[in-house]
Amino acid sequence: MNATTTTVAGAPHSAPGGADIADWRPEDDQFWEASGKRVAYRNLWISVPALLCGFAVWGMWGIITVQMLNLGFPFTQAELFTLTAIAGIAGATMRIPASFLVRLSGGRNTIFLTTAMLLAPAIGTGIVLQHKDWPLWAFQLMALWCGVGGGNFASSMSNISTFFPKRLQGTALGLNAGLGNFGVTTMQIVIPLVMTVPLLGALGGAPETLLKDSGWIFGKIAAGTPTWIQNAGFAWVISLVPLSILCWFGMNNLKTVSPDTGSPIVAFAKITWLYTLAFIPSILGLYLYLPKPTGLGLISMWVAIPLDVVSALLIMRLAAFGTMKENIAKQFAIFKDKHTWSMTALYIVTFGSFIGFSMALPLAMKVIFGVSHLPDAAGVLQHTKPNPNAPTVLAYAWIGPFVGAAIRPVGGWISDKVGGSIVTQVISAVMVAASVAVGYVMMQAYQSATPEQYFPAFLGLFVVLFAASGIGNGSTFRTIGVIFDRAQAGPVLGWTSAIAAYGAFIAPIVIGDQIKAGTPQIAMYGFAAFYAVCLVLNWWFYLRPNAYVKNP
Repeated sequence: MNATTTTVAGAPHSAPGGADIADWRPEDDQFWEASGKRVAYRNLWISVPALLCGFAVWGMWGIITVQMLNLGFPFTQAELFTLTAIAGIAGATMRIPASFLVRLSGGRNTIFLTTAMLLAPAIGTGIVLQHKDWPLWAFQLMALWCGVGGGNFASSMSNISTFFPKRLQGTALGLNAGLGNFGVTTMQIVIPLVMTVPLLGALGGAPETLLKDSGWIFGKIAAGTPTWIQNAGFAWVISLVPLSILCWFGMNNLKTVSPDTGSPIVAFAKITWLYTLAFIPSILGLYLYLPKPTGLGLISMWVAIPLDVVSALLIMRLAAFGTMKENIAKQFAIFKDKHTWSMTALYIVTFGSFIGFSMALPLAMKVIFGVSHLPDAAGVLQHTKPNPNAPTVLAYAWIGPFVGAAIRPVGGWISDKVGGSIVTQVISAVMVAASVAVGYVMMQAYQSATPEQYFPAFLGLFVVLFAASGIGNGSTFRTIGVIFDRAQAGPVLGWTSAIAAYGAFIAPIVIGDQIKAGTPQIAMYGFAAFYAVCLVLNWWFYLRPNAYVKNP
């Protein structure tokens, strides 16, 4: 493994062995072409599959809950929606400390350990899914633990941003996030497949029998088929072990970015300490929010999220010690910059929508299109009779996230050419229109005895939403990379991604609650209103005459 060092500007460049890079100047064209580019892209191409697995582990409860319903697990639809929501809020909260991990512990140390950490929830999920009779809290605990995968995005993006020059920020971050986000699509394709085979033989446990039709990318899987649902967790062990090894031996710590990491053991201790602390506000917020018997049901989601964020930041400040305390205080300076807050809102539009819809869509599709909506004798609409013509959810759920992830690098590349904010403006307008349209279609489907007739329009409009959110992800990366200097861009990327990740908590709850109330369209109309507000915000900050920064 090589690490690049230099002497003074214009001097010959050399690449001695070692994990730590003492001098890193990507804005120096000679340095970049001589050796910097090779090192940067090597770290990027290792980062991508590690991030992909993080997304897969974080988001897999969206697919698992659909299959739990098909296998007759003894939980209500509302209880199953809480599993995706718990994974969502845990992943979002983990991103808050993850935003600062690279500065404290080094990129190589951080990506290696946080990738290896995914083994625990992957194995744990495989174990609990073999026990249909276990209490709900056991499944909720695994969903909470899977939040580690969500947190990894913030540290991964913060790390990659430090390797590339400003002129390539949109492209590099778009590639890392876009290809990494294929974890959602990969998970939605791989999990239904591996559940059909005894992946680990006798070690993997016995199968369950489908009580309802299921499916995968190529169509329907009939009721009565043996299903190894535990493979949804176990499958990721096969890739996580070699990936962790690759991260350790192939990635680098930039000492110009992380000068005080200490030994690897010290760096690992800091990462573990901050990640462990992040579970405290997650558990507190969920306990106060979730209804009995799981929690107390005392506060709304809109109180739980700010409480969670403030608690996480407060715990970080109070629990930090030694040099870690000073470094965290320096990174908190980003909160004094108005652009941190404007970009946070804009990133919610893009990534918040992507991950929120990815989490909520499979179960929403099952509930809206899997039943025939018929009035009873009193004329009250009922939503219980199975729809014999229902589309196979797991054959279609992967399409939107696939499009959103695939197009994300394109958004970064276009933004590097024409500017990030103009791209953000266009996609925000598209998302306003598409959200209103899909809300109307959902309303029609939820009032129909034959909801499947609305499914093509529903799926097509959601693909538009995913595509726009993917392009917008690339544009916001570019904007952050231009506005902020190298010391702040990484933490800002991590922070904005942390807040946007609460979309994985909000969307399942909002959509689930509105479906339960019989008004699924209200959820989408609400999202459209938020996108419209951010459209104005983006124009005011970055596109109007005399804007603070013109089309960064």
